[in-house]
Amino acid sequence: MKTETPTVQSEQPLIQHLLELRTRVLKSMVVTLLFFAVLFYFSNDIYELVSEPLRLLMPEGTSMIATDVASPFFAPFKLSLVLSLFLAIPFILHQVWGFIAPGLYKNEKHLAIPLLITSVILFYAGVTFAYFVVFPLIFGFFTTTGPETVTMMTDISSYLNFILKLFFAFGLAFEIPVATLLLIWSGISTVESLSRKRPYIVVGCFVIGMLLTPPDVISQSLLAGPMWLLFELGLLFARMTPFMKKSS
Repeated sequence: MKTETPTVQSEQPLIQHLLELRTRVLKSMVVTLLFFAVLFYFSNDIYELVSEPLRLLMPEGTSMIATDVASPFFAPFKLSLVLSLFLAIPFILHQVWGFIAPGLYKNEKHLAIPLLITSVILFYAGVTFAYFVVFPLIFGFFTTTGPETVTMMTDISSYLNFILKLFFAFGLAFEIPVATLLLIWSGISTVESLSRKRPYIVVGCFVIGMLLTPPDVISQSLLAGPMWLLFELGLLFARMTPFMKKSS
């Protein structure tokens, strides 16, 4: 009777994990493509909706332009694809959770589920904040400060790259409360230690705002301010949660 060698036995779990990972990645891709298949039909309408904060503030008689022959097709195409990924985030995180959950302890599972849900909500909140608060302020400033002899006619691809960068920046910035809680929960830092480092964190928020946003003071401040407030919110939740107090 043949017996499996330790090497073969150790390789089998690894192969099973890789197969499971491949399956979950494929499922996430399929869901994203399904969203894209639905959204692409409305891609032009979606682009008009996303560009509305700028179009409403542009001078009368001007409009957005396409400086590349393929831009009228690829700009809405790219927007629909990115939006499909945004909408698929809950399913993708669910697949991530299903992959890592078997390796977690019971108390870790109880904390991980609320953190995953909160992460999704905060990311969408950051994107919403950028669209309804940041965009009107930034575009209102940009459209009124240029020379009177210059006619503003924004390229649709440039505009899309600009807003996607801000969407991701604010979406990630709104994850700061979760990151703060994870630092405290994991024992890497404590509430008291982070509180003492508040001046450095405020400066760091403005540095990150400078790196993630366009080179203007308004968008940098609109990102750095919420980042600091969200950090304070993370500290507040850490103080209010008994588990955090115990672990710190």
